Amino acid sequence: ELQEWRPVVYRKCTDTLWLLLFCLFWAGLMFITGYAVMAGAAERLVLGYDSFGNICGRKNAPVKGAPLSGQDMTNKKYVFFLNSCNLEMQTLKISSLSLCVSSCPQEQLNSLEDLQSFARNNGSFLCVYNLNVSSYTQNSKAAQLCPTLPVPPSKPFPLFNRCVPQNHECYSNYASVLISMVNEMDAFHRILSGILAGRDTVIGLSVLALAFSLILVLAFRFVRTLLVHTLIALVVFGLLFVSGVLWWLYYDYRNDPSTELETEKENVKFLLGYAIFSTIVTVVLLSLIFVLRKRLRFTVQLFRIVGKIIGRIPFLLFQPLWTFLILVVFWVFWIAVLLSLGTAGTAQSTSGGQVEYRALSGICYMAWYHFVGLIWTSEFILACQQMVIAGAVVTCYFNRNKNSPPPHPVLSSISVLFCYHLGTAVKGSFLITVLRIPRIVLFYFYNILKQKKNAKCLFKCCFCWFCCQESCLRYFNQHAYTTTAINGTNFCTSAKDADCILARNSAKLASISCFGDFLLFLGKVFVVCFTVFGGLMAFNYHRELQPWVVPLLLVGFFAYLVSHSFLSVFEVTADAMFLCFAVDMETNDGTAEKPYFVDQELLTFVSQSNKLTEGQKHRSTRPFHDNEDGTELQPM
Repeated sequence: ELQEWRPVVYRKCTDTLWLLLFCLFWAGLMFITGYAVMAGAAERLVLGYDSFGNICGRKNAPVKGAPLSGQDMTNKKYVFFLNSCNLEMQTLKISSLSLCVSSCPQEQLNSLEDLQSFARNNGSFLCVYNLNVSSYTQNSKAAQLCPTLPVPPSKPFPLFNRCVPQNHECYSNYASVLISMVNEMDAFHRILSGILAGRDTVIGLSVLALAFSLILVLAFRFVRTLLVHTLIALVVFGLLFVSGVLWWLYYDYRNDPSTELETEKENVKFLLGYAIFSTIVTVVLLSLIFVLRKRLRFTVQLFRIVGKIIGRIPFLLFQPLWTFLILVVFWVFWIAVLLSLGTAGTAQSTSGGQVEYRALSGICYMAWYHFVGLIWTSEFILACQQMVIAGAVVTCYFNRNKNSPPPHPVLSSISVLFCYHLGTAVKGSFLITVLRIPRIVLFYFYNILKQKKNAKCLFKCCFCWFCCQESCLRYFNQHAYTTTAINGTNFCTSAKDADCILARNSAKLASISCFGDFLLFLGKVFVVCFTVFGGLMAFNYHRELQPWVVPLLLVGFFAYLVSHSFLSVFEVTADAMFLCFAVDMETNDGTAEKPYFVDQELLTFVSQSNKLTEGQKHRSTRPFHDNEDGTELQPM
């Protein structure tokens, strides 16, 4: 029995329980956010802090039992160690007393008189805060409260805001202690410090990805054959160039004798992985471009038809911009909470009035919950965009008068989504999240068991299987959203109906849509390639102490999401158009009683590209008139 397809106006809420579950999940995220804000201090990762719990470069709250805490360090931005030439590590902490100072001593200070003169001339006090400048040479305890003499000349290190000694022997000892401290830090905190240290570069590269995506959206809107060839040439050049740069950087890092830090060794490992992955992708895409080169004419014609539909609904081009802005706001919020969560700890006073920060229990579980929130919410925002675009396309397709589209189809689609179908978007995005979580768990076990060859092979096979499952699920989710926009049914019913009609019309539609999807995928590859190349050039200037490979991966992920958000306008429009076409062909026959809704240009394109003229002889393709009967979807 065939499903009765009908564009409906009067709807009911779908998948309400899933929307309630999503609200409860976000209530948990809000609890974690409040906890991170109250207990965390992300500035400690980069700004540094003294031995009394004061974060350098800002005002501080007092800590109970520490009389020298709670001071205003706005003008004191650098951490200075009193015994910088004889540092020792004790349980991930440097044994020397540290202070916040306004400037580092540029010349060697040999006596207490020199310390006093330096403090008066530069306003930078190198002795403990409760020791008055005039008492530097008179107090009997000045030797314990002031730095060990002689004080070597030092310069501020821009990454961690530490005063690094310039004396050769002191610098060697200082660097060895700092290397051991960074190497013993867990990966979570190294990643956080890398994100904070490269935050300006990450933001700049995200803006670059946005610019590339906007250029491609305008290019696809006015697509021509020469433009398609130009895009393919740029993609080929970008793939070859990025792969070559990755292999060159890997060779350069591997043969660098100064590679001592664990972060630099991690950069070498990740660069090798990036280079291999980029080379494989390059070979596969070049092969596909060579095989599909003869179908470019149909692809250009397809984008002209899609551009004609978007021309009737011009506000569809602005939809990705709002989606991007919402994603940016959410990502900034997520990163801020992550940084605060990574530094969550309680300040406890120790003997001598000093302060130690001790990590709280349960932070790891909160971080995992927070990470699931990143995936689920990002997918939910993208699902909402797909439903809005699909609803607008459905409204215009099932309209008799093609020259007079319904008023405000985008606003109508948004209102339908928020009033009735948010639960459907939640459920579809949750299924994508469920497939991603096992991949993350497998990656965790892969790092543990990567020394075993059999385990590595098994994990890679599982990765490929989950990736294929996710791609298939995204495809069916998109058509389920379109079916919900047409019939107003819940996610499972819409997915079943869409699967049935696609199975019956797969021969007609699969060969058409795959070429358009492939060209859009090349556009996404273009954005990611050139954004990652910009990241490679930017991050390569900060090798020391900065695990820039993880921020680069974050930039690549953001670039793909941004490009996907913008280019999905054409992808969702084409898929929704073909699904509406399949519904139109099944429910109507071209007679006066059941005329087609399809545009004559689209019908001719489908017939030519699939050579189905003989199979459609019994159907009439005469033009329809505005006063013919048939089901018509009106906007709210």
